[in-house]
Amino acid sequence: MIDIKLIRENKDLVKENIRKKFQDEKLELVDKVYDLDVRVREVQVKVDTMKAEKNQLSSQIGLLMKDGKKDEADKIKEQVTKNAEEIKTLEEEQAKLSAEIKEIMMVIPQIMDPSVPIGRDDSENVEVQKFGEPVVPDYEIPYHADIVERLNGLDKDAAGRTSGQGFYYLLGDIARLHEAMLAYARDFMIDAGFTYAIPPFMIRSDVVTGVMSFPEMEAMMYKIEGEDLYLIGTSEHSMIGKFKDQIIKDSELPISMTSYSPCFRKEGGAHGLEERGLYRVHQFEKQEMIVICEPEESMDWYNKMWKLTVDYFRSLDVPVRQLECCSGDLADLKVKSCDIEAWSPRQKTYFEVGSCSTLGDAQARRLGIRKKGEKGTYYLHTLNNTVVATPRGLIAFIENNYQEDGSIKIPKALQPYMGGKEVIKVK
Repeated sequence: MIDIKLIRENKDLVKENIRKKFQDEKLELVDKVYDLDVRVREVQVKVDTMKAEKNQLSSQIGLLMKDGKKDEADKIKEQVTKNAEEIKTLEEEQAKLSAEIKEIMMVIPQIMDPSVPIGRDDSENVEVQKFGEPVVPDYEIPYHADIVERLNGLDKDAAGRTSGQGFYYLLGDIARLHEAMLAYARDFMIDAGFTYAIPPFMIRSDVVTGVMSFPEMEAMMYKIEGEDLYLIGTSEHSMIGKFKDQIIKDSELPISMTSYSPCFRKEGGAHGLEERGLYRVHQFEKQEMIVICEPEESMDWYNKMWKLTVDYFRSLDVPVRQLECCSGDLADLKVKSCDIEAWSPRQKTYFEVGSCSTLGDAQARRLGIRKKGEKGTYYLHTLNNTVVATPRGLIAFIENNYQEDGSIKIPKALQPYMGGKEVIKVK
């Protein structure tokens, strides 16, 4: 959510940002907010004037009564009562207008960083750089579900009976490999100086609307029936929510945390679910990172964060690339975002395994995350990034470490988390 001062002082900038995101249907909202805000401020001036007048009249009543001028005092009392009623009416109007402004402001997109490439959708995202040589071996790489099933590591049929489509059982060495990737990611981030956390896996609606837009919430989140609780789609939501309505001390900044959680998503829409594989599922596990920092430090943190994901995957012998999200693919709360994509030797292309974003003060403004400093009280900046989300990360690992005999090589970085095992063999 942007600062309303921006609409007051530079409507054209806000509209140009909307055009760059190809959301022209929102242009009229800027003028609507501007007009509503003018009315709110007019009402405020009138309320302040009437309150001052009311106080002045009230002070006269005692003097008149003291002088025995009861009739005059009664007339002034009537005027004071009338003023109070009118003030109440104006304040009710002001509250209603302010609520309408807030509702509209929630859907006006955050101002993007000037470096964001302009494009209509994810097909126009821009490759920035590659890390590691994307290799296609001279033997066939089977579909990941087939590889895992040959290693007795997957049972989606049983999951279908217990939970339905979009769920899975991981078994044996594959289940251990899945958790090894997460445990290694945890220690990788702790070694990078981040504080480890396990957050709540359910959050209230006011936190949900604080960290994401309503359309995203409807498309992603599972609502707990009869309660004001949602299952988290990523631990970023509850991690940022941890600081709701807090004044952060200077000594606490920057806040850099890494969190583990299961994640739950509807995965509806055009992409849908995978019937056989593990690429799009209703539940997965994730190691995430979040940062809360001074506004002038956010871009430095953004670049540090996505590079950590690159380093993590490269330590597991997985080639990756950084893909800059274009304006039309950028969620409304984000200032700048990039995806980290892993190489798929089977498909001979890359696929997303993580996403890094700086949201400026959008989430902080919605949730009231502030700092009191020499320049007054102001909103901090929030950022988030995926270290690894698996089983999607597991797919990338398996494909890039698959060997001709059907086994999976375990890189040195992961061997301590696999009990020293160097390879997973077909039994």
